[in-house]
Order: sequence, then structure tokens, then C-alpha cells
Amino acid sequence: MSERIIKAQPLTKEAFRPFGDVIETDGAENFLINSGKTRRFHDLAKVDTRGENARVLINIFRGEAYELPLTLKMVERHPLGSQAFFPLGARRFLTIVCHDEDGMPGAPHAFIAAGSQGVNYHANTWHGVLTAIDEDQDFLVVDRGGEGNNLEEFFFDEPWIIAV
Repeated sequence: MSERIIKAQPLTKEAFRPFGDVIETDGAENFLINSGKTRRFHDLAKVDTRGENARVLINIFRGEAYELPLTLKMVERHPLGSQAFFPLGARRFLTIVCHDEDGMPGAPHAFIAAGSQGVNYHANTWHGVLTAIDEDQDFLVVDRGGEGNNLEEFFFDEPWIIAV
């Protein structure tokens, strides 16, 4: 078995656009509210829910840190809604995504998100699981609740190695 190595790149809005939204204040539309005491960074990600009795869920996930390099064996997708992750500990994390190729994930793309960035995966986008690095970390997660199967997993025949 040959090693299939993907080098993680810094997360940018342009590079991540085909997979979803980068959630960050840099360059975001913003304005003052609450008598000028609060700056609102507006409309940072599109929350998408589809299907029967769909609703938006707000969760906190606690991710145990992964060791690097990472052996990527599986990716998942959510056909009925988007899924957003924002780190609460302001520490970097790894995000892995794949283009869809006739219903299956293509080669992975890996990004290192800064502690001031989050991601919002578009509905039906293949992505790796929550991947804290360096140390354990909590994330605010916004995704879809409701009826229907909103999880599909894919296991690669040969794993990928994700290096930073």
C-alpha cells in the first residue's frame, strides 16, 4: 500500500468556498448595535436545513486532540443541512473536505483553521470529523435536527495521511 499524503494549507475563504463558509470577522460586513456598544459581524454563514420538521440545533462539542500526522480513514456528509463549527478555546483545528465525485468523496483537501476562524460545511459536503489538534477543545456547533437520515459515512479503501 502506498502512502497518500495531503499537506494541510492555511484556511482561506477563497480556497474553502466550494465546500462552505469560513466564519471569521476579518473582512466581514459589520455595524454597531446596542447604542453603539456592540459591533455585529453580520451574516457570516448560511445555515441550511431541509426535510421534514427540520430545525436548527445549537450544540457544544468537546473534541479530544488528534495526533499529527493524521491517518484519515473516513469522511461523512449531511444531506439535509449545513454544519458549522466554531472553536470556543481560540485554538487552531484541522478541517478536511472532499469534492463529491458521482456520490463518493474525491481526494481530500486539508486546512488549518486559526483559533479566530470557524467553518460552515454546505449541505451534502464530504468532510472529516471534528479534528482538534494541539489540545482538547470545545466547539460551538450549529447543525440540523429533525426527521430523516442526515448522516452518510464513507470509509476509504486506503487511508490518507494528513500532514501539517
